[in-house]
Amino acid sequence: MRQRIAATSVAVLYLAFAGTLATADNLSHAEPETVGMSSERLDRIAPFIQGHVDSGELVGATSMISRRGEVVHFETYGELRMDTGAPVESDSIFRIYSMTKPITTLAVMMLAEQGHLQITDPVGDYLPGFNDLRVVGAGGVLEPQDRPMTVQMLMTHTAGLTYGVFGDTLVDRQYRSAEVMSSPSNTELISRLAELPLQYQPGTRYHYSVATDVLGALVEVVSGQPLGEFMHDHIFEPLQMHDTFFEVPAEKVQRFGTNHTFNPATGELEISDHPDSSNFVNRQTFDSGGGGLLSTTEDYMRFSQMLVNGGVLDGQRIIGKKTLEYMVQNHLPGIFGDAGEHPGDQLPGFVDGTGFGLGFAVVEDTTRTGVVGSEGEYYWGGAAGTIFWIDPVEELAAVVMIQHMNVQIPLRARFKALTYAAITE
Repeated sequence: MRQRIAATSVAVLYLAFAGTLATADNLSHAEPETVGMSSERLDRIAPFIQGHVDSGELVGATSMISRRGEVVHFETYGELRMDTGAPVESDSIFRIYSMTKPITTLAVMMLAEQGHLQITDPVGDYLPGFNDLRVVGAGGVLEPQDRPMTVQMLMTHTAGLTYGVFGDTLVDRQYRSAEVMSSPSNTELISRLAELPLQYQPGTRYHYSVATDVLGALVEVVSGQPLGEFMHDHIFEPLQMHDTFFEVPAEKVQRFGTNHTFNPATGELEISDHPDSSNFVNRQTFDSGGGGLLSTTEDYMRFSQMLVNGGVLDGQRIIGKKTLEYMVQNHLPGIFGDAGEHPGDQLPGFVDGTGFGLGFAVVEDTTRTGVVGSEGEYYWGGAAGTIFWIDPVEELAAVVMIQHMNVQIPLRARFKALTYAAITE
């Protein structure tokens, strides 16, 4: 069994310092009781996650919770690298995959706030190759779009695009044949997509897709900057997210670990991506707005805390309060209109009781989700098991980082239950 490697808790921090304290990146920490949470109940989280590490179901993890602007829980567990046994540290770097999507969508909304675009604009206004995209109809016959694909449809995965990896339709197979996800640049990504048909009529169905990658290309066209540069200048640097990027710098590779996948034949986790050969260290493909970022737990908490605060952190306003409120409403009914609600495929992260906003899933009915929470909560996760959510009602943000494809345990639901059980007021 793996032994617990490292743990950091605010309770330990308070043995050294009284009152509120701050880490190097200015995340403020406080006693849980000062923000209406129970230290005793938060202490249940570490044994829960550590148990999955000890059983071999997880290699390593971090967990972090903030309430009312104060970090009340931050722990690390297990190994960062399965091959060497190097421990997870507080500044370990993780593949966040689709937790990139909310950041990319926010970048587009920043451009909208500056008057450079409207979300109801046709995508073809900015990416002309999309003007003449056809749609696969009955019997595989190609049909014209009934209405243009809009920026808002990209933000909500209702644009008619697909991913090419979750299904085996005619269009999925064409995506794989064109090696869409292996494009060397965002320009080439758009060029390849412009040669392929849409799987659905725009604005008629939610279908998880490369739509946010298209948004990344749109950011480049509208801003005139590479996606990573735009994010660095307008999001990461103002938020002091110094360890968030599309490629791990050479001097930080020692903080980047192995990724893992579950082998059903052996019942064990195996290394599926290694720092020595990872595309995240020596990037050969485009900067994916849908899944290409790396980050640390503290960096992503800074992004999350900015959201909890209504778009501002440490005096740096990233997005307007009303703009953010607009983003985290369910946009699907408005897009589908008279065509009726078509929830579409129950793909990663999109579950009963939720709608979809601009870059986030949005909880509308907690009784249908089957997990304790609040209506209006919004969230997303990543392919390697990373998760985060924002609860505006409780002024709460939570982040969990692991590196594990096809996770076999209900980590998000159980971690949420433990988190909400610790709220006392």
